[in-house]
Formats: sequence, structure tokens, C-alpha cells
Amino acid sequence: MNKISPLLLLIACLLAISACKNDPKPAPPPPKPPKPQVNIPKFNVDNAYNFVDKQVAFGPRFMNTKAHDDCAKWMAEKLSAFGATVIEQKATLKAYNGKDLKATNIIASFNVPQKNRILLCAHWDTRHIADYDPDPSKRDQPILGADDGASGVGVLMEVARILGENGMKDVGVDIVLFDAEDYGQPRDGGGFPQMRDSYALGSQYWARTPHKPGYRAKFGILLDMVGAENARFTMDGTSMKYAPHIMNKVWDVAHKSGYGRYFSYEKSGELQDDHLYVNTIAKIPTIDIINRQPGDKFGEHWHTLSDNMDVINKTTLNAVGQTVLNVVYQESIN
Repeated sequence: MNKISPLLLLIACLLAISACKNDPKPAPPPPKPPKPQVNIPKFNVDNAYNFVDKQVAFGPRFMNTKAHDDCAKWMAEKLSAFGATVIEQKATLKAYNGKDLKATNIIASFNVPQKNRILLCAHWDTRHIADYDPDPSKRDQPILGADDGASGVGVLMEVARILGENGMKDVGVDIVLFDAEDYGQPRDGGGFPQMRDSYALGSQYWARTPHKPGYRAKFGILLDMVGAENARFTMDGTSMKYAPHIMNKVWDVAHKSGYGRYFSYEKSGELQDDHLYVNTIAKIPTIDIINRQPGDKFGEHWHTLSDNMDVINKTTLNAVGQTVLNVVYQESIN
């Protein structure tokens, strides 16, 4: 066997090193394409205000009353006119006082074939008693519920109109208007044995028997009492327990949209609201946009006869409505 001389071996190595140095460097990866821009429609707060006013004009809207049934009919017809696929989910629910409540959850769906879905919800019924009214003699009267009930629905009715007019890409939206949220037992029991989970009967029913078997949504946003002047939406404990990533996302969008004065990053106590049952029964991570004043209190008009159209503020409605639209339309490109 012939041996390779050390000199030839050295020359070969030097040539190899030289060749390596002269090799062209690999081309850098192409830049990532820019994220597609989405045209987010403008929220029409005058429409939302009128939708609130229309509900209040029916009068107190608690179960087993003509005002309740007339309002349900109007909402279902209006949502259908906006192009939604509407389902009226009817159920007889047992109240804390033994009454059978004829309830109707109203579901309006957009872009039905799309499996990637977002849930938007609010309750539309009103409190049957003004149990926190400053005048004890009036506490057995029903309330109009302009803020506690109608405000969240008014915002979502306008969102529905916009969705029907503009459409959506790559995401479907289900607007669920829960009934029988506010027919809960008063703190003193109202003369009846204590009933657990006496509030939010409509959302409990829907969470157990959704309008579509096996229904799933990527996340949900609940609106409750979103119309009062100087409203303050804190990060409630129930939302942060079950859906902190959604709460942070929505609050960040609100601040980037210029509505930081309404959306406080302050943590507040856990709430028994519709989102509790959507989270725990339906297992859909859902947050609550709800007015919480210092000390974890609701507004002074809460569960009183003062919860009327005088409470409703267009600037607040707009902050909530545009934030919800921004979240929904940005989700279509994420």
C-alpha cells in the first residue's frame, strides 16, 4: 500500500479549508409575510342605545308576563332580520319560590358552518323584585332593568347587526341571550327554604343542554350591566379562575383601543353570574364584563326602581361594544 506523504496531506487540507472559506453563505430565510389586516367595523352606539330603549319600553321582562313574551318575540325577529340563524330554546324552570318559569334562551348564530366559534352572551330578563330599593315599601315591585339586562343585550343586538352586514372570515359567532338569570332568591330567603344556584337558571339549562349537541366555542364573553355612566369593569375572580388568558386578552384590547378608563386591571371577588355555569358545566372559558364599583359593589341603581333609561350612558355602551367588535374581528386573523 502506498503511503501519502505528509506534504501532500498538508496541501490537501489547506485546499479543503480554502474551498470551505470560498463557499457562499446560505441565503437567509425569506421574511415572514405581514399579518393580514382586518377591517373592523365601527360600533354604532345610537343603534345600541335604541335597542336598550326598545327593551325597556316593554316594561319589566320577567318570566310568565306578556312583556317578557313580547320582548322575546321582538328580539328573535330582529336577530333573524340581521341574517342570523335563530333558535328559541324554551324550558320550564323551577324558581326558589316553587313557581314554574316559562323561560326562553335566544341563540343567534353567524357563519354556522365554521367550526372555530366565539360565544357572546348576556341575560335579557329583569329582576322581579326591587329588593335593594331604598324605599322598603317598593321592594316587591319589578324593575325595568335598563342596565341590568337590557344594556348587554342592546350591545349584542348591534354587534349582531354589524356581523350580518359585514360577515366574518374563519370564525363563527354565537350570540346567546340567557333568560331567567335574575329570578334568584333574595338574601333573606324571601320566606322560602334556601335554594342553591337559584340565579342564572337559563344559563344552567343551556350549559347542560346546549342548542347544538356537543357545542364548543374557543372562548366566551358575557356582558352584564355595561351601560351606566362611569362604569368600572374589574377582573372578577370567577373569570380569572377559569379564563385568565381570555380576560387578559380582552382587557389588553380595550386599553389599546383607548378604553382603559373603563377596563381596570384591578382584581375583584368571584361572581355567581351566567359565566360561572358556562365555565363549570359547558367547559367553555368565559369571562364577564360587569360593572364593579369600589368595595366589589354594583351601581347604586342595582336591583332598584332607579334602573331605568336615565342610567344608560352612550359613551360606556360604545366602549364595550367597540371592544367586543375589536376582539371578535381580530380573532378572525389569529
